Amino acid sequence: MENNSILDQIISNQKAEEIAKLNAVEIIGNIFSNLNERERDVLSRRFGLRGNGKETLENIGKAHNLTRERIRQIEISGIKKLRQLDELEDYIKGLRHVITQLLEEHGGVMEKNYLLNNLVNFSVDGAKSENVEEIHKNHLDFLIAKLLHNEFEEVLDSEYFKESFKLKYQTLDHLEALAKELLEKIREMKQIFYTHDLINLAKELDGYKNNEEKLKTPNNIDISSALKSELFEEDSELINENKSLYSLLRALKRIEQNKFGYWGIEEWREIKPKTINDKIYLILKNNGKPMHFAEIAAKINEIGFDEKKANPATVHNELILDKKYILVGRGLYSLKEWGYKNGTVADVIVDLLKESPDGLTRDEIINKVFEQRMVKKATVILALMDKNKFERTENGKYKLKS
Repeated sequence: MENNSILDQIISNQKAEEIAKLNAVEIIGNIFSNLNERERDVLSRRFGLRGNGKETLENIGKAHNLTRERIRQIEISGIKKLRQLDELEDYIKGLRHVITQLLEEHGGVMEKNYLLNNLVNFSVDGAKSENVEEIHKNHLDFLIAKLLHNEFEEVLDSEYFKESFKLKYQTLDHLEALAKELLEKIREMKQIFYTHDLINLAKELDGYKNNEEKLKTPNNIDISSALKSELFEEDSELINENKSLYSLLRALKRIEQNKFGYWGIEEWREIKPKTINDKIYLILKNNGKPMHFAEIAAKINEIGFDEKKANPATVHNELILDKKYILVGRGLYSLKEWGYKNGTVADVIVDLLKESPDGLTRDEIINKVFEQRMVKKATVILALMDKNKFERTENGKYKLKS
């Protein structure tokens, strides 16, 4: 990857004063010094610049004992004053260049939160708490929407795209055509996809082939740091090389990526689990091996699909009642789709011997049972001692009782 972008130059030179030029909190701190105290307070409250959330005109009016209309006027005049600052360009030009380059490499459009995540990663050193990230995002949102409005435009109320930012000159026709075709294909195939599979699928569509030149973009900025997840690892090299398609996935309405990295239609239960049973299924499927019911409950709470907490007893009841889950050990459950069968250890042995009419040795039975159940060797031997079901032949093999 070539190291010739403005962002790469800043990072490679490790100049604190240059990195600060990308820090929206510092930029706003500097330019807000040109406002009076009331203007600063109104804008800070209105756009959530203090980390307390964005406030309504009415709430701010109560704090200042003014009407909501008067607060709106103060907001408008404060923004106008900032736009007319002689030194504004000196403060925002570095950020403008980086945003422009990011958008160009992403096909001209980026979903708002995805763009802000990238910018926070580039401009804030060290570990970032959730509150720190939110404050920086609100500062960036204000700068882009209100002070960089001549270069960048908000995408609102789009049929196909979530709230996004785009280059002012960027048209969306070719992206909308590809978005429509991709959504139809996902619904038709009725399956979930990893990122690389979905990118490859998009490349097979007419909407991509007919606009390939527009969708092939430069690759100078490494966005790997914005792709990190605790539960799955994205193919950052593939995404860096296909930023426009990845950006399209992030911006598309009606498709989402679940907690384990799979993409699909947002209402699908494997994408947005609605019930405790949905969550159990996702946890087991993505674990890939049997789990104890208490471990499943703990994992659901750790991941945090929503604000609802999972209780081990509730999870256990769901596992018992639903036939797609198989008890394979003491409190341990697997998915039936993995090839496990219902029943006790003795039932498993019966099925094995039905499939082997010539009989099986004790060790063969033990090994095969271990493929179906997570039990002790003694448990299998004890089950084989049931003379009403099994008999041992002269050659030492076990068969079903005649």
